[in-house]
Amino acid sequence: MEIIVVLFDFLLHLDRHLAGLFSDYGAWIYVILFLIIFCETGLVVTPFLPGDSLLFVAGTLAAVGGMNVHLLVAVLVLAAVLGNTSNYAIGRFLGPRLFKDKSSRWLNPSYLERTHAFYDKYGGFAVVLSRFAPIIRTYVPFVAGLGSMSYRKFTFYNIFGALAWVLSITYLGYFFGNIPWIKERQGLIIIGIIAVSMIPVAIGFFKANGESKKPQNQ
Repeated sequence: MEIIVVLFDFLLHLDRHLAGLFSDYGAWIYVILFLIIFCETGLVVTPFLPGDSLLFVAGTLAAVGGMNVHLLVAVLVLAAVLGNTSNYAIGRFLGPRLFKDKSSRWLNPSYLERTHAFYDKYGGFAVVLSRFAPIIRTYVPFVAGLGSMSYRKFTFYNIFGALAWVLSITYLGYFFGNIPWIKERQGLIIIGIIAVSMIPVAIGFFKANGESKKPQNQ
């Protein structure tokens, strides 16, 4: 419970924490932000790390001279691309080793075949859209690797999605984050960004739930 409280406080006062990190570590802030985004997108065990809110607040900090916004964007795009690539590689490595027992209920190879078919058809869309969905973006590249999505196709959409995600939210913070009305309510704005980012996840959940309740053809 205490960990949840600390994490919530970190997210709610992310602006103060980042400013403090920059004050304490100077240029090393780029390395710190790189590692946070890399882990948030590249390790299936760290989906709780800040993503959208971190980009926005980093942009606002850059606007007041805390960082060079263009270097910041380049570092964050690189972290997002390498994070997804790492997650994809882990999934691709584990897939054939975990899903090999045809009699298994949970790790049946047929599940991999279905996943591969899905990513062949919708993989690009899933990789790009997931960038804007917290938690989901941590697992999509991993599952893409499990399903053996073409590496060339994955890389193209990985880079495109990283650019769209980082540039849009970071520059949004850079140009608008220090407007007095927004700055005074930055904690609420951060929560709002997280909530809006979860909308695609909620829509997908309710859509899938509705589909599962439809009567199947006999």
